[in-house]
Amino acid sequence: MKKMITAGLLVAIFTLSYFVAPAQEQKHTGPKWISQKGYWVVEGNVKTPLTNTIRFYDNDDELLYTEKLDGVKLNINRRKVRMKLKQVLESAILVKAGKEESAAGMALVKSIL
Repeated sequence: MKKMITAGLLVAIFTLSYFVAPAQEQKHTGPKWISQKGYWVVEGNVKTPLTNTIRFYDNDDELLYTEKLDGVKLNINRRKVRMKLKQVLESAILVKAGKEESAAGMALVKSIL
């Protein structure tokens, strides 16, 4: 009888640890192309796929930078393009913080794509 109780307790402990341990280890940070500092929005039109407007915002929904791309078909479904847009977003945030030169008049997206 004592062996059955001990075996039952061991099974209960292992079952509990199986469900508790993964919950502590998993930290969902999301895809790598998502920035923790802000976000970007691409505006386009089906009839004119070679014209896009990209706007970059910080987490306070403040517009940081806007650039219009003409003559470039931007495929935002590609991971490489998203990573480059994240890179431009983070540089725009640095410009806002005053750590880099002004982004006015610079074509950040065109230079990186």
